[in-house]
Amino acid sequence: MTSVHDAQRVGVIADAQNLYHSAQSLYSQNVDYSALLQKAVQDRALVRAIAYVIRADSPEEESFFEALRDIGFETRIKDIKTFPDGSQKADWDVGMSLDAVTLADHVDVLVLATGDGDFSRLCRHLRHEGVRTEVVGFGGSTADELVDAATTFVDMSDREETFLL
Repeated sequence: MTSVHDAQRVGVIADAQNLYHSAQSLYSQNVDYSALLQKAVQDRALVRAIAYVIRADSPEEESFFEALRDIGFETRIKDIKTFPDGSQKADWDVGMSLDAVTLADHVDVLVLATGDGDFSRLCRHLRHEGVRTEVVGFGGSTADELVDAATTFVDMSDREETFLL
């Protein structure tokens, strides 16, 4: 039996830095991106899955990027910038938002895997455009305004055994 749910087209946008820091801060563990993608898509049609990562010259990061690709994510990689005062910055917010708006014409549902409240306005915009927004993040580190702006919120903390390695 086929349902309307089965016919939904889904895009997944994963903020790897946000998820990594949340999982480390709350649990000292890593995210299981395979389980994340499976839960985000469920039995719907995946259009695209994109993971946004930062290259910080860590020895294990290239194998992590490759693992993401093997799971089914496209990777967007940004090099970390170091400023003369020693501070560092790498931010994907604008790139993620632009990709989400571009995907909106091709999906029924956009899953944002992040806890960053900066994406609450994006969720409201997508919902106004008729796209269902599902946020997947750790409740303890997900901004309330993001949860409120999303159509639904999946708290990864409720299923640690599923979402953490």
